[in-house]
Amino acid sequence: MSQVLRSTSISVPLILLLAWGLGACSTLPFFNQNAKGFVFEDLNRNGKKDRGEPGISGIRVSDGVDITRTKSNGYWTLPKKDRAIYSVLKPKNWMVHVDEWGFPAHYYIHRASPTPGSSWPTPGQTGPLPSSINFGLHRQEEPKQLSVLMFGDTQPRDSKELHWMTEDVLPEALESTQASFGLILGDLVFDNLGLFQPLTNALAGFEMPWWMVVGNHDLNRDAPDDSWANETFQNHFGPADYAFDWGPIHVLILDNVLFQRREDGSNGYHAELTPESLSFAKQDLAQVPHDKLLVVAMHIPLNGLRNRDELFRLIEPFEKSVSVAAHTHTQRVHEFTKNDGWMGAEPHTHVVHVTPCGSWWSGEPDQRGIPHATMSDGAPNGWLEWSFTEKDWAFQFEASGPQRNESMHATLQPAPSGDGGTISVNVWGGTPRTLVEVKEVASNAWRTLKRTKAPDPFFLALREDDQANLSKKGGWRSLPKPSTCEHLWVGNYQDHPTGEVLIRVTDPWGGVEEKTFIAP
Repeated sequence: MSQVLRSTSISVPLILLLAWGLGACSTLPFFNQNAKGFVFEDLNRNGKKDRGEPGISGIRVSDGVDITRTKSNGYWTLPKKDRAIYSVLKPKNWMVHVDEWGFPAHYYIHRASPTPGSSWPTPGQTGPLPSSINFGLHRQEEPKQLSVLMFGDTQPRDSKELHWMTEDVLPEALESTQASFGLILGDLVFDNLGLFQPLTNALAGFEMPWWMVVGNHDLNRDAPDDSWANETFQNHFGPADYAFDWGPIHVLILDNVLFQRREDGSNGYHAELTPESLSFAKQDLAQVPHDKLLVVAMHIPLNGLRNRDELFRLIEPFEKSVSVAAHTHTQRVHEFTKNDGWMGAEPHTHVVHVTPCGSWWSGEPDQRGIPHATMSDGAPNGWLEWSFTEKDWAFQFEASGPQRNESMHATLQPAPSGDGGTISVNVWGGTPRTLVEVKEVASNAWRTLKRTKAPDPFFLALREDDQANLSKKGGWRSLPKPSTCEHLWVGNYQDHPTGEVLIRVTDPWGGVEEKTFIAP
């Protein structure tokens, strides 16, 4: 966490206090009840403000609602609150101090009173505000073309499921990624908040910073209301609403999970941004140039956000933006238009991410003892690798486990007449702008398949087999019910002697992949 610089106490003669009067003396620096401190260049990268380390001007500091900028000497001040997380908003070509696991230590938690009745670790009562809350930054060169690794819900229930992730997903991601940082889009764990630290330990091997989004399974479910629900998440990862710049992009992280304590004592949640979150977003984006590529990250997809239009109004002025979420354990790409309340010049793209745990580690285990975890839309578990430039973005679906280095599967269903049949192609990272074509080996003509929202026939057959094996062998969690797959392309094929069907996929960024499937 941020380091504290204690100031020397100052003694003031009583006669002067009486002369100045209470109103006058309350304006003096040493009676200032504001939170304050310095943002400095951490030349030796030890996280402490040492002699000779200069302050940095113009750096933004927030209390989670309001934002201020440092003065020429790096000094900042914000109103004192009983409960606040003060954080520095990382600027381009600068990096915040990181903790011993490599996680950003960009914040200081202040709590004037203890957390009410939590069974998980919380900040507790932190005592009086330090006399100076200091944030160190060091310079770093950031690429014009930025790579970012994004995980949907990691969500282990226990140490066994965390082990499966460290065996099935993390080594492959570590080997292949060129990312400058990682981002996990909420539901870091599955209600077992004691797994925050083991998850942190597992991610430390990447030797790059990870930024976290809070999810509904990361909440203190014994909290009295939403204002206390993030205490353990914040104790471990810092603020739930924050922002930073990295290379060509500005990233805005928002908590859109609103915890509810019902009258009968039970709890629940829905997708909504609090007034505090919206205030932070409004102030943050008002200070970001509109030609900057904006990335907005949250846990629950925009489709279910109750006050989505309020967020849209803040995003619409930007020339280029994309938003990301997780939560559904499916892979989806949605383009919001005027029919959805989006008033921007171009449709807004929202990407719902594949999860490392897939369908919550369900399905028959493989030879390693790890469930195949195929998601309800037929896509395997995995992650997305993103690439950002100043004006554009792209992503690549990365499958883990036995389907590593694959990007699609096809189901060929013969017609009852025996003359040809239907082909369904599930392109796991497909978007509304993906082109999928089919050509039989005996033909020279490509035919375009139609994007169709329907359950994936491959998953339907897989689930049927899985259910049959489960009744015989047992010992694993059943696959979920099939969902509507939004990256499925369907068409017909003709029967011919070779029985080979060639699929060509062209993604929105011009990438082309061809794959041959054998017709039955």
